[in-house]
Amino acid sequence: MTDVGAAFMAAIGLIAGLDAPLIEIVALSLQISLSAVAIACILGLPLGAAVTLGRFRFRHSAIVTLNALMGLPPVVVGLFVYLMLSRAGPLGALGLLFTPPAMIIAQAILITPIIAALSRQIIEDAWIEYEEQLRSLGAPPRRAVWTLIWDTRFSLVTVVLAGFGRAAAEVGAVIIVGGNIDGVTRVMTTAIALETSKGDLPLALGLGIILMALVLAANAAAYTLKEAAQRRFG
Repeated sequence: MTDVGAAFMAAIGLIAGLDAPLIEIVALSLQISLSAVAIACILGLPLGAAVTLGRFRFRHSAIVTLNALMGLPPVVVGLFVYLMLSRAGPLGALGLLFTPPAMIIAQAILITPIIAALSRQIIEDAWIEYEEQLRSLGAPPRRAVWTLIWDTRFSLVTVVLAGFGRAAAEVGAVIIVGGNIDGVTRVMTTAIALETSKGDLPLALGLGIILMALVLAANAAAYTLKEAAQRRFG
């Protein structure tokens, strides 16, 4: 118990003292996760809206597929990206394996279905409410999509924050494609796993505290925005 308490106090000291290795790991983690979320939003939000407004033959199958992909196993995604980026893979010539871009790709693949599926449900609810009004105004589908995205922006921000929380907590895929290389691809989750196995509890606990704080902050922000939107728009 004394050892655990001492490790916890040492972890607090690392955080308060802005320990250089700790800050480097946190900064890289944020860079990778935020980049992945940005890519996932660029792909997922329009995809969710398109599935909502589109009336194509396999629309129901597309919705089921999006919902199913929300549960993609991270290690499977990591293996897929590894095979694509390895020397024998089709994208091996790019030399991206064991680099931050490979980790961004893996995280983006994981969270794009989450953002697409959740945004589809939000936009579909708004479409049911405003469909007649938008049709009466003669709004073309493309304009209707952006109108709905703007109208549901507060709810969609909660989806983005949920995606960030998922990306920040990811370990399986990023350790496969990143390799957990010190100073290059070592992020919070992979560093926690490594430092715990080495017995370096202060650094592992320090990173764990920061990771929990980030995830809790993202969820708190999502909840606050959702409540604010409900109060504003009923």
